[in-house]
Amino acid sequence: MSTLAESNPAATAASGRTSRVHPVDEVLPIAKLATYGFQHVLAFYAGAVLVPIIVASALKLSPEQLIHLINADLFTCGIASIIQAVGFGNVGVRLPLLQGVTFTAVSPMIAIGLAVGGGTQGLLAIYGSVLVAGIFTFAVASYFAKLTRFFPPVVTGSVILIIGVALLPVAASDIVMGKGPNAMQDPVQLKNLAYAFGTLALIVGIQRVFTGFMQTVAVLIGLVAGTVVAWLLGDAVFNEVAGANWLGYTSPFYFGWPTFSITAILSMIVVMIITMVETTGDVYATGEIVKKRIRPEDIGRAIRADGLATFIGGVLNSFPYTCFAENVGLVRLTQVKSRWVIVAAGVIMIILGSLPKAAAIVAGIPLPVLGGAALAMFAAVAVVGIQTLSKVDFNNHNNIVIVSISVGLGMLVTAQPFVANAFPTWAQIIFGSGITLGALTAIVLNILFNHVGHVHSPAVAGRPGGTLVTLADVNKMSNAEFAKTFGGLVENTPWVLERAYAMRPFADTIALRSAFHDALLTGSADEQQQLLSSFADLGSEGDAANAYLTDHANAGMDGLDSEDLAEVHKLAVAYRKQFGFPLIICAGEVERYERVLTSGWSRMANALSVERSAGLIEIAKIANYRFDKLVANANPIATSHLVQLREQVA
Repeated sequence: MSTLAESNPAATAASGRTSRVHPVDEVLPIAKLATYGFQHVLAFYAGAVLVPIIVASALKLSPEQLIHLINADLFTCGIASIIQAVGFGNVGVRLPLLQGVTFTAVSPMIAIGLAVGGGTQGLLAIYGSVLVAGIFTFAVASYFAKLTRFFPPVVTGSVILIIGVALLPVAASDIVMGKGPNAMQDPVQLKNLAYAFGTLALIVGIQRVFTGFMQTVAVLIGLVAGTVVAWLLGDAVFNEVAGANWLGYTSPFYFGWPTFSITAILSMIVVMIITMVETTGDVYATGEIVKKRIRPEDIGRAIRADGLATFIGGVLNSFPYTCFAENVGLVRLTQVKSRWVIVAAGVIMIILGSLPKAAAIVAGIPLPVLGGAALAMFAAVAVVGIQTLSKVDFNNHNNIVIVSISVGLGMLVTAQPFVANAFPTWAQIIFGSGITLGALTAIVLNILFNHVGHVHSPAVAGRPGGTLVTLADVNKMSNAEFAKTFGGLVENTPWVLERAYAMRPFADTIALRSAFHDALLTGSADEQQQLLSSFADLGSEGDAANAYLTDHANAGMDGLDSEDLAEVHKLAVAYRKQFGFPLIICAGEVERYERVLTSGWSRMANALSVERSAGLIEIAKIANYRFDKLVANANPIATSHLVQLREQVA
């Protein structure tokens, strides 16, 4: 499948192919894999080498030791990226996610190294903590993955938005200051801005003018063109190339056998716990981009790969690893979704880690040029966060609080990083990173507002969250209040609501539920036709706030690729044409959409009367699920049995 076809679902559907290969699993031609992989490496390189440079400077290592750290980092990044993208068994998420050393670990690693006097001894203390933290991460991945219910769109969208916005100052710093091994010394030079804006303008121009392959390599072309111009003007320096060796290799425990300290290990475990949160956000962001549903087991596989890569890093003289958000932005910008591109990038990094001279050439890219490209990529990550937040019900005030406070605190630390100095050393791991603080804030606030105690926003059927409606509340409602509260149970069909309201007062919640069942099942043929027709067609774009479509999106419809989604829509259109009303299926009982297609097509052979009854039964099921989320003590019989069971166990 070509990239052009991939970006044009209609062309893909029209081709009539029966292949169901998801774009993530598509194996591109070798030339494209190499080109796209190299683009990822260039976008990633500065961030990859920055951690070894900072740590080596703080521990006062020699230039030779620094070179070995950089080569070891690149080599291990390649291995880690291949593990994450290819996957084996229950390790690796099999998404286009590049792995890199986490910046969260920088301050703790420096503290660990300096605590034993710096130098080589400092490195050995760091590697001991990294080895244990890698094992810990691998071991707890399954348990952490079970916590995904605490990561609804309001949390993941906030985290992804914070990641994107918090990375922008890194690009800005490269642009205006040129910090790094090839720094242009004078700050805020007009020339620096010209390189950055010129690179950015070229990327935007290519994205606007070209399609297909040229569009997908816009970042690579921008980086190469910007570097060539800087070299012609004398601002791209490649002096290190001549002195670099042609061949080099990373040997296990090059600096000696690691040393182990309880304090250092605990510090690194805290780092990896925070990294798990960041990885979760990156996985959800990538899933959103490539249109693949993310399940708890996917989070577990991603974190397991982080743990294994971190352990390998401790062996091969590198540091803790995580998914690199910078490259998530590149996937969003180029729409090249194949995980095999990341495998190609991993191979290239292994080669660069074994060829110091080649690595020195890549290191010659001026940072203002890299900053111009990074500006577009990091902002693209923020856009993914905004897309995720578009699924959030902001009529629920709790969600406004969660997003605003988490983004606000994340930006506070990002804009004023010295705020962390006001806290004890152990707390600086959290308050030293806007991403970390913002992510943890979003998680804690979501638990506080949506999982602990009562939720104080008004409840309306079909909307997430809200204080549960009590039977006393229902019996006091006016007709209009009743219709507003319960309209979502039956897609706001007036006659059902009027008939149910007429049965007040309700003795208990069972009577309330029965009122809706009796109403929808005893309507006339015309009334039932109106109710059936009020539902949207599966696979249609429809209204973003449509509860029926939202239910199916949350159940996995949103994770289908374009071909599968087209099949669902084709079934829905055929069903409506034959029976005169939409195909109605309760999303709460959908496990796999392949079964929806199979059962849906088989139902086409049924009589109209059978399908009318089937549709009404599905509506009753949908109303039941929504009723349980809306009404306090919705099922007193089940609750009573559950209490008895708990008492017996106790």
